Amino acid sequence: MNITLIAGARPNFMKIAPIVHAIQKAQKTGNNINYRLVHTGQHYDQKMSDTFFTELNIPKPDINLGCGGGSQAEQTAAIMITFEKELWANPTDLVIVVGDVTSTMACSIVAKKLNTKVAHVEAGIRSFDLTMPEEINRMVTDALADYFFTTSEIANTNLKNLGVSEDKIFFVGNVMIDTLLANINRLQKPVEYNDLNLQAGEYIVLTMHRPANVDEGIKLKALMHEITSSHNLPVVFPIHPRTTKIFKELNIEAENLHIIPPMGYLEFNYLVNKAKAVITDSGGITEETTVMGIPCITLRNNTERPETITIGTNELIGTNPDAVKPAIDKLLAGKWKKGGIPKLWDGHAAKKIVNVLISLL
Repeated sequence: MNITLIAGARPNFMKIAPIVHAIQKAQKTGNNINYRLVHTGQHYDQKMSDTFFTELNIPKPDINLGCGGGSQAEQTAAIMITFEKELWANPTDLVIVVGDVTSTMACSIVAKKLNTKVAHVEAGIRSFDLTMPEEINRMVTDALADYFFTTSEIANTNLKNLGVSEDKIFFVGNVMIDTLLANINRLQKPVEYNDLNLQAGEYIVLTMHRPANVDEGIKLKALMHEITSSHNLPVVFPIHPRTTKIFKELNIEAENLHIIPPMGYLEFNYLVNKAKAVITDSGGITEETTVMGIPCITLRNNTERPETITIGTNELIGTNPDAVKPAIDKLLAGKWKKGGIPKLWDGHAAKKIVNVLISLL
């Protein structure tokens, strides 16, 4: 059995790493399963891409399609054109796509048009917000996939409501958490930890990249004012490349705000694991903070990962700057919920995925 694994953007690498390792283990026990790792090049910054292969012990990709840059339409088109050539040259029994980035959708379309089966890892999650490019990517991918590997019962229900038959849905857990648990004892202290004289439990990690938060200057400045002025804790912000230019133009500064470059996986999660809390508009980070037991304040009006709220440490406060201070006050008053860990987020999702594929194919 030949499998093509797709990785394109930063969140993908944490999701494909345990699948690669599970395939390698299956090979050692005599299973006829081979993989080809395709990097679309969607993220081409070294900190957003290359370092993950080294940190997470993933073999270098068999090919990098080099499709970074451009608008979403241009990038989608570039990935489809180059991946089509890749599949012509290297036919496969199954294409595995993970998550909800442009590469996920583009490679799913190409595979199906070439009559190749598609498996979607992290299928069925929904924000029901069509202003999010990721939501469109999820919908298209789930409309085309043959096999659906899910992280929650909510995702299972979403797929069933779309008419997906139960024999195509496999509730396996969360491959992002596989990677976190496999590396929790390998996390690396970043140089900024000592340079900024950070103390465990006495700083806040900030990440923001969504257009709703960073593209409108007045709103971004208001958010940053509330995030930095509502307390005296250091705010450490590993800034996303798309946000850097906006920050420079707005000249956003605060005494307790520390803007640092993007970090590798092991360093970033060290920072999160020692933090008082995280303020973010990311989806994946809300999963990691839930498992690490770190309070998470999410600057979004919706989430495709509701289990991080109903079970975990995450709270959704929306994008109104006025909501930031009450959330921080609650945190500092020691009234934040402790949270728990969702079902099957146990570090074994990738093994279950590979076992299913062996039995199916």
